[in-house]
Amino acid sequence: MALTGLEIYKQLPKKNCGECGTPTCLAFAMNLAAGKASLDACPYVSPEAREALESAAAPPIAKVILGTGDKAVEMGDETELFRHDKRFNHEPAIALRVSDALSKDEVLSRVQSINDLSFDRVGQHYTVQAIAVTHDAQEPEAFVQTVELVAANTDLNLVLMAEDPAVLTPVVPKVAARKPLLYAANVNNYEAMVSLAKEHGCPLAVKASGLEELAGLVEKITGLGYKQLVLDPGARSLSRAVADFTQIRRLAIKKRFRPFGYPIMALTTSTDPLAEVLEAVNYIAKYASLIVLNTIAKAHLLPLLSWRQNLYTDPQVPIRVEEKIYEVGEVNENSPVYITTNFSLTYYSVEGEVESSRIPSYIIPVDTNGLSVLTAYADGKFDAEKIASVIKKLGIENKVKHRTLVIPGLVAVLKGKLEDLTGWKVLVGPREASGIPSFARNNFA
Repeated sequence: MALTGLEIYKQLPKKNCGECGTPTCLAFAMNLAAGKASLDACPYVSPEAREALESAAAPPIAKVILGTGDKAVEMGDETELFRHDKRFNHEPAIALRVSDALSKDEVLSRVQSINDLSFDRVGQHYTVQAIAVTHDAQEPEAFVQTVELVAANTDLNLVLMAEDPAVLTPVVPKVAARKPLLYAANVNNYEAMVSLAKEHGCPLAVKASGLEELAGLVEKITGLGYKQLVLDPGARSLSRAVADFTQIRRLAIKKRFRPFGYPIMALTTSTDPLAEVLEAVNYIAKYASLIVLNTIAKAHLLPLLSWRQNLYTDPQVPIRVEEKIYEVGEVNENSPVYITTNFSLTYYSVEGEVESSRIPSYIIPVDTNGLSVLTAYADGKFDAEKIASVIKKLGIENKVKHRTLVIPGLVAVLKGKLEDLTGWKVLVGPREASGIPSFARNNFA
């Protein structure tokens, strides 16, 4: 059972040194009790107290790692029920199915298509994280051959989906160094599956039929000394799965119910690709740490990955681009100079429209802590003084022979003062980025 803040406080050194990042030991103890701090932050805690507080210091949802090296994916290690309370830490991993019932050529073609799923959007790079090899063939040997073929042709992480330990046993040693997720331990096979996962140090999925069975099964598995677990409560209808995922997360965080303190995985079931993506959208929003899908179409996955990225950014830290001079096209000394803010969506909207104008141009995104134009202006982070300081600091006058700036139409009020501060002519651009192509043709063509 989780300790209260006061119980934790009694075990702390009571120095109130602030080195942990909180002003008092009592405040630190409250954060520990809430799962919002790590005991490692206190440099003076005694070994005895550390042992006593181990349970309270652990995050409510354990961290489980899929894979190794640069491709490794951290799942779990979450502390919040709602994103706006703080943030979600680790975005869900997306795994795409490859069946061992496919021919060798079909497997290779599908794996290559999955390898090619890479997108760049608003300065962010999106990819999928894993391939889930499923055992659908009659012969166990087909699973071994397919796993070996997939492993030889991708560096993505692996999920090995065969509930029969006899099918998994011959193949796991061949890919154990890549730390695949083994799917899945159930009430009938958990001892053999735990033994296999322990022997090779692989994370283990735990599958049950409902939450009560899942809690009991997790307790049996942790009783065997293994805790690198990922939970599958077994529900396959969207409404039931979302309800179960929510209950698991709530009990883990609010009640510190340890059997549910592990990452959750979801398996989509819809045969229609768009319906399947909508399933996955809900699973991303409702706490899944790993989602296994069938569709590999770029048109289906880009919106899903965009949604994932939007949800798993820190709500207190907007996505931003670096404050520097950006070149769009083959710029020269006559190229226009556009001023905007460094909010990522604002910058890339401007960049896209400048590119559409087909007039090579410079863009300077002023650092506004990632705020959009009007928000930054209202907050005093996008004013004439700031813009004048930035263009001088970056030295744009050394790149162009003209002295003309374009500012967003939403802050036209800055024109006069900015001209006084810089000596440059200031053009008031369109209020929306979509107006840039016609504005550019009228002024710079």
